[in-house]
Amino acid sequence: MKRILIKIGTNVITKENGLLNTKVMAQIVAQIVKLKKQGIEVIIVSSGAMGAGRALVTPHSKNKVVQRQILASVGQIKLLEKYSALFAKHKYITAQVLATKEDFRDRMHYLNMQNCFQALLRDKIVPIVNENDVISVSEIMFTDNDELAGLIASMMNVDQLFLLTSVDGILDDKGKVIKNPNDSSKKHITQEKSEMGRGGMSTKLNIAQKLASLGTKTFIVNGQKPDCITNPQGSEFPAKKTSTKQVKKWIAMAEGKAKVHINDCTTKIIKERSISLLPIGITKIEGQFEKGDILSIISDSGQEIGLGKAQYGHKAAKKIIGKKGQKALIHCDYLTLI
Repeated sequence: MKRILIKIGTNVITKENGLLNTKVMAQIVAQIVKLKKQGIEVIIVSSGAMGAGRALVTPHSKNKVVQRQILASVGQIKLLEKYSALFAKHKYITAQVLATKEDFRDRMHYLNMQNCFQALLRDKIVPIVNENDVISVSEIMFTDNDELAGLIASMMNVDQLFLLTSVDGILDDKGKVIKNPNDSSKKHITQEKSEMGRGGMSTKLNIAQKLASLGTKTFIVNGQKPDCITNPQGSEFPAKKTSTKQVKKWIAMAEGKAKVHINDCTTKIIKERSISLLPIGITKIEGQFEKGDILSIISDSGQEIGLGKAQYGHKAAKKIIGKKGQKALIHCDYLTLI
């Protein structure tokens, strides 16, 4: 293990009154310091900014977007101040990284962010990441910070991902931890979300399964336990061996900007041989996109079967739907199956 990512949920580090739980934060920092002294690189994705903001201000605006902006603007400073002070006691420097979904859709932005993380880790600095709620609107918001953590874990090719929550892991109907969850575990999950967050256990399960399939061992554990990272006791998703290239990992974790529907014959061939997607197999295009955007590939039955990077825009693509002898919309080197 050389590099890990730790995602810290809102309810892990905030009390019921919205104030930051400095005792739990200190426990988490102490574990990270222990890992860093072993030469392990650590990236943190931390929620809690809006919770910290609620403890300081009460926005007068009734607009929910404006409320989020105010709480995040105020709370982010408070949250980073506390992390910075806790790490400073151990003589470590922290850095703030704020991201939006657009940063992961554009390949150039993606690579620039990757270079930034690599530089911070090389200089022994602890990156602390959060969504940029101040400028995010619904169209470019992450589902929650679990999604953001998954994207960064894939980008930085981490060995292990820890999703810290306020329960002991994925629980069965009797309240016992499911040690090695699978698809059937979804039936035990409710759609409840934390009071101050947007996430839920369903998102965590999906992210954990996807990351494990891409070679990252993933844990869902109770972040309030003193040794939740150094001795994780919760739900575990073993990493699968994979030869997937980094560019395909980017595509696999991305969200399609538009949908490309294909016929049954093309669906079968792509699944069997993972070939390039030619216009002759396309039946319909939903949405607008430009060259370089990520597209969702949809079968006739309506199932998303893959993702790929467009070689040209929607205007050109719509003119050649169903035609032979045309350039591939998605080259096989930039196509990944789900």
